[in-house]
Amino acid sequence: MSRVRLAVRRPWRLAAEVTALLVAAVVAFPLYWMVLGAFRPAGEIESTEPRPWTASPTLDSFRRVFEQHDFGRYFVNSLLVAGSVVLASALIAFLAATAVTRFRFRFRTTLLIMFLVAQMVPVEALTIPLFFLMRDFGLLNTLGSLILPHIAFSLPFAVWMLRGFVRAVPESLEEAAYLDGASRARFLWRILLPLVLPGLVATSVFSFISAWNDFLFAKSFIISDTSQSTLPMALLVFYKPDEPDWGGVMAASTVMTVPVLVFFVLVQRRLVSGLGGAVKD
Repeated sequence: MSRVRLAVRRPWRLAAEVTALLVAAVVAFPLYWMVLGAFRPAGEIESTEPRPWTASPTLDSFRRVFEQHDFGRYFVNSLLVAGSVVLASALIAFLAATAVTRFRFRFRTTLLIMFLVAQMVPVEALTIPLFFLMRDFGLLNTLGSLILPHIAFSLPFAVWMLRGFVRAVPESLEEAAYLDGASRARFLWRILLPLVLPGLVATSVFSFISAWNDFLFAKSFIISDTSQSTLPMALLVFYKPDEPDWGGVMAASTVMTVPVLVFFVLVQRRLVSGLGGAVKD
């Protein structure tokens, strides 16, 4: 009987594995085409008969990218923006999720509903109001005009996700810590934070990607001071309406992707556990 069941399950398992491989191939193909375009010579890129390989790879496109005198500054600015957003949103989201989960206070439900409503508003609809807000605060042409909006937009999702992790930590653990003489601050940072760290990593990944790949805010708020631009703005250097440098665009995009991949590799274990669920009693 077990052999019959195994024989029945194998075709379904094989079909699932083949489907997963096909989906992975479809998702990875644009990334492969980007990297391939970065190594192609100019003649192959402009060819009317594109091929999924290149017989003569070259580093000319990468050389043009790194020869741009502002590219290093753009890279550092992107790291500052993304790093600031990740750290600030993680800290604020952790404290906010703990507050709305462990404490009962007035307008608590209203606050949670407001978090949901904030996620429903498209970013494009708020760009113009945010522009005037940044102008009134004197933050235009500064990295602060990119950091603050991204923190605001990443917080609702982070708070809602961390709320489930904080709730999954049993209250008996908190009571035991208090009985052992631990203060509320000690329990918060020494006990609760390590338990919800997988969820914190998962939310940080989304915050990092959103801030790292941002083009809309960078284009809207950094108007005249190019020294405050980020990497997505560097793509405009290679895109000219009359004669776009597609090799440079692909090479710059490839360089932009590397930090994201490195970040994923560093946090992949905690990311999987964070997306898989919260801690259990």
